[in-house]
Amino acid sequence: MTVPRRLIEDVARSSSGIPSDEILFRGPPAISHRVLLWTSTVCFLAWVVSVFDFVLFGTLLPVIAKSFKWSTGQSTAVATWVTAGTFVVSLIVGPMIDRLGRKPSLIITTAGAALSSGLSGFVTGTLTLIGARSISGLGYSEEIVNSVYLNETYGKSRRRGFMYSFVQSGWPVGALLAALFTSLFLATLGWRGLFLTATIPAILIALLAFTLRESPAYFALKRARELRKEGHESKAKELASLYDLDISRDNRSGFRQLFAPDLRRHTIFLSLAYMLSWMAIQIFAVLGTTVLVAGKNVSFTDSLVVLVLANVAAFLGYIFHGFIGDHFGRRRTIAVAWMIGGAVLTIMLFGPNNTGFVIALYALGLFFMNGPFSAMLFYMGESFPARVRGLGSNTVHVMGPIGALLGAGVLTLILAVGAPMSVAAFISGSLALVAAGLCMLGTRKVVDEVTEPEVGAVGAH
Repeated sequence: MTVPRRLIEDVARSSSGIPSDEILFRGPPAISHRVLLWTSTVCFLAWVVSVFDFVLFGTLLPVIAKSFKWSTGQSTAVATWVTAGTFVVSLIVGPMIDRLGRKPSLIITTAGAALSSGLSGFVTGTLTLIGARSISGLGYSEEIVNSVYLNETYGKSRRRGFMYSFVQSGWPVGALLAALFTSLFLATLGWRGLFLTATIPAILIALLAFTLRESPAYFALKRARELRKEGHESKAKELASLYDLDISRDNRSGFRQLFAPDLRRHTIFLSLAYMLSWMAIQIFAVLGTTVLVAGKNVSFTDSLVVLVLANVAAFLGYIFHGFIGDHFGRRRTIAVAWMIGGAVLTIMLFGPNNTGFVIALYALGLFFMNGPFSAMLFYMGESFPARVRGLGSNTVHVMGPIGALLGAGVLTLILAVGAPMSVAAFISGSLALVAAGLCMLGTRKVVDEVTEPEVGAVGAH
């Protein structure tokens, strides 16, 4: 990608150094459209390469298993341990965002995707593969950095959710690129060569991230903390007020704040919603081919075509729900969309085994299942106070791997008792997605999702 020199210089100039108190106390700065466009582009590319690394492992797992002569059971066990390792590594991202900064966290998580790919090319067996792929927890969490960073960078723009939806759409783009890359170059490069090649774009994007500016809200939050430590309580509160920041509980540990009375219900219901939605993702996206072949008698060849079309539908879903969220509220948009998605996928499971019918309903189901994540990730960032915005968003986000494990486990148990795939997928996937939508109704209602970048210490649900 060719970047105009003038554009790089403009962005680099705007990000140099830390603002002085004189600049900070003028309030949030106006950020040019050119800087916003460049920031969004880098965040989009960072998410694409992170997804590319994340999905590439799943795509190549059958080839890796054959190389190491693993049985199907061993291959599944490795995938399970990798998911667990991904969960553990991703836990560090939340505190890193809040204490180290948004921009450094973006660089580190993108570099983590590069490191995970690079090390995967040199693995020698089960343990080294689990270790290398566990690092992909950093890349998996890159979208949380995006949601926090861009939430604060976009400020009060009335189209901020719509703008973010294009960044979040990097998921289907990265997934499709991983599938295309594998089909074109696996025969010539081998699975190790594919992993090693994947490190190159990730390193380049991590370097591009150095040209970005830090979030103004984070600079203000960091300075307010310093002023408070220096004994200038009134100046700290004045600065926090200018940026709509709540530092009233900043001296408490982050996790204690997340489960304090003002945030407890929101944290619990949002975490449950994310976990349940990922149960559905595991069933209908990750295991989508298996469900279509075993549950709807779709041929394997046709199922691959369906998955490609479904990813296109998911991309359109990201844009659609980002736009709708700006106008009708993200919380409401997510809840309604997931309930519709659960209903559509249920009809697909129990409807006729007609290929055209299945393709149409499956694509529509993924439109309403995957699409709301553009609104969901942005809502996560705006629904937590800046003091715990990174930790709160990441605490919810790490429920994804847990939901994926739970979804696969429930599906396996139901199939083990002799139920057909359609029933197993309905219980572990469709019902979970509807339940996720219902859980969203228990989360915090941001008073004005369009114009308020920060919610108060005590907000209505």
